Amino acid sequence: MIRGVRGATTVSANTEEEILSAAQELLMKLIEVNHIHPDSVASVFISTTEDINAVFPAKVLRNFEGWTYVPVMCMREIPVPNSLPKCIRVMMHVNTNKPQNEIHHVYLKGAKVLRPDLGNVSDSDVSTEIKERDEGR
Repeated sequence: MIRGVRGATTVSANTEEEILSAAQELLMKLIEVNHIHPDSVASVFISTTEDINAVFPAKVLRNFEGWTYVPVMCMREIPVPNSLPKCIRVMMHVNTNKPQNEIHHVYLKGAKVLRPDLGNVSDSDVSTEIKERDEGR
């Protein structure tokens, strides 16, 4: 079964440093909280709003150990009037046996408003998940 793992974040400025830092934080949290291994990933789509173009956010994923051969594509979001600005979105397609309700979607910074119904994963949730996993719960 392939499941979509979603996430989003925002940046305060259209700079390479800001974009890569935000993308790295988001991708690391998605991977950690969902216990994702690169061999289980079919593909990753990363989109940005029109106001982000200083660098491809996918660039950071290439620095993660084991992610060299995972297909990644960057694209632009459609410019819907009044939509959230300076936003990076991720859709990771993961082979897993987990049911939909056990997938943890991660929305950070200003992007928390996008899907409040999914029960956003916070920094403390990520730490708790990792601690419980390490303790064998």
